[in-house]
Amino acid sequence: MDTPEFVEFAKATINYVANYTETLRNRNVLPDVEPDYLSKLLPKEAPEKSEKWQEVLKDVEQFIMPGITHWNSPQFHAYYPTANSYPAIVAEILSCAIGCIGFSWIASPACTELEVITCNWLGKMLGLPKEFLYSSNGTGGGVIQGSASECTFICLLAAKKYTTHHIKNLHPEMDEDHIKSKLVAYTSNQSNSSVEKAGILGSMPMRLLPVDDKCSLRGETLKKAIREDLEKGLIPCYVVATLGTTGTCAFDNIDEIGPICKEYNMWLHIDAAYAGGAFCCPEFRYLMSGVQYADSFNVNAHKWLLVNFDASVLWLKDSKRLIEAFDVNRIYLAHDKEGLLPDYRNWQIPLGRRFRSLKLWFVMRIYGVQGLQAHIRQTIKLAQLFENYVRSDDRFEIVTEVVMGLVCFRIKGDNSLTKKLLDRLQARKKIYLVVGTCHHKLVARFVICSRLCREEDIAFAWNEISSQTTEILQEKLREESISDIAKSTNDIATRIENLNLETKEISQKIS
Repeated sequence: MDTPEFVEFAKATINYVANYTETLRNRNVLPDVEPDYLSKLLPKEAPEKSEKWQEVLKDVEQFIMPGITHWNSPQFHAYYPTANSYPAIVAEILSCAIGCIGFSWIASPACTELEVITCNWLGKMLGLPKEFLYSSNGTGGGVIQGSASECTFICLLAAKKYTTHHIKNLHPEMDEDHIKSKLVAYTSNQSNSSVEKAGILGSMPMRLLPVDDKCSLRGETLKKAIREDLEKGLIPCYVVATLGTTGTCAFDNIDEIGPICKEYNMWLHIDAAYAGGAFCCPEFRYLMSGVQYADSFNVNAHKWLLVNFDASVLWLKDSKRLIEAFDVNRIYLAHDKEGLLPDYRNWQIPLGRRFRSLKLWFVMRIYGVQGLQAHIRQTIKLAQLFENYVRSDDRFEIVTEVVMGLVCFRIKGDNSLTKKLLDRLQARKKIYLVVGTCHHKLVARFVICSRLCREEDIAFAWNEISSQTTEILQEKLREESISDIAKSTNDIATRIENLNLETKEISQKIS
C-alpha cells in the first residue's frame, strides 16, 4: 500500500468516526452477541497478503461494532462517564503521529514541559492549594497517569517507602522487612475496588471501614481503627479518602480525616476520580473542604472533563517522596539537564509514557474554563431532571442525595423488584444502568455520562424505566392474586374437609 492510499484510509476513518459519533443515538447501547462471537466470524490466521483498506473499514462496521458497548451513547447511564470530544480525539491522533516516549525531558522536551503546564492549569482550574502545583522552588507538581487505580497504587508504594524510612530512622535496630510487615492502610467500605486491590498489590492490609448514614467515612471511625491497630503493634501508614464514591457518589469527611492523618504521620490520598471534575465550578468546591491536609489528590480528566481515556491526573504536595520510591538510573537515561524539570519516569511505574498532555491542552484551549463549567452544569441539570421524574412517581424512592450527575433510585419494596427492573432493561438493550447497594438496599444507578445526552434522552430513558416497572408490578399483582386465590381455595378445601369430618362424627354418634 503506497502513501496516497494510506492518506485516503486516514481520511475515510476520520469521516467514519465523525459519522459514528453523530449517529450514536440510533444504535442500541448494549451489544446483542454471545461470548466468543468474534472468533466464529474472523479467520483463524492472519492474512498472508495485504488487504484493501476499504474491506478493513467495512469489517469494522460488520464485525466489530456489533460487539461494542457504546460508552458515549446518550443512552449509556452505567458506571461513570468516559469522556469524549473532538479536540481530544484530534490531539490523540497528533500524539500517535509524533510517537514520542517522554520518560525524560531530553526524550522530548515539549512532552514534559506541556505536562507540567497543563497539570498546573488544571490544578488552578479546580481550586487546588498552590502547594500541589509545580514551581521551580517548590516540591509540588502534577503528573498524568493512566488511571485512578495507578494513582492509588503508586501513592501507596511511596507511602510505604516513606513510612519505612521514617520508622527506621526512629528505631535503627528494627529490620526494614519487619517494619513493612506491620504497615496497615485504611479506606471506607464504599471506596473503589481498585483501592482494595492496591493493598493487595502493595502487600499492605487495607482495612475497609464502615460509613455513616450518608455513606461517608468519618474521623472517629478512622481514629478508632488506628488505635486498635496500634494496640496490636501495627504501624498506620496510608489512608485513601474518596470524594464521590463509585456506588453512591458519597463524600468522605476530609475535615475530620485530615487532622488525624497529620497526627499519626500517615499519607492521605484523595480519590476524586469522578466528582473532582466538578470542582472547576466554584459552587461545588465546598465538597473538597479539607483538601489542604492531603499528600496526593487525583482526578480523572477522562471521566468528566471531555478528555479521552487515558488521562488520570495526580498532584503531589511533595513529589520527592514519589521520586525516592521510584528513581532507578541507568547510564543511557542520563542527560545534562537533569533536575531542572521533572523526569516523569520517576513519577510512575512504567518507563515509557505517551504525549497525553496534548489532550488536556487541546480541550482546555478549545473549550476554555467556561466551556468545561457549562458541560458540568448541564450534566448535573440533566441528572436533576431525571431526579424529578423519579420523585413524581410514588412507586420509586431516591436513596441518596443527588449532588452530581448520579441518581440512585429503586422501586419501593423488596430488592427483587429493582433487580428485575435492571435485568429487563439490560435484556432490552435500549438503555444501560448498573446495580449498586446502599445500606443493604439494592439501587439502580442512573448516571449522566455522554456529552451527547439531551433532555429528550432523559425522557426516553424514563419511559423505558417507567413502562418496564409497570409490567413488573402488574406481574407481581397477578402473582399475588393467584397466590391469594390458591390460598382461598386451600382454605375452602380445608373447611369442607373439616365439615366432612364433623358430619362423619355426627353420623357415627347418631348410629
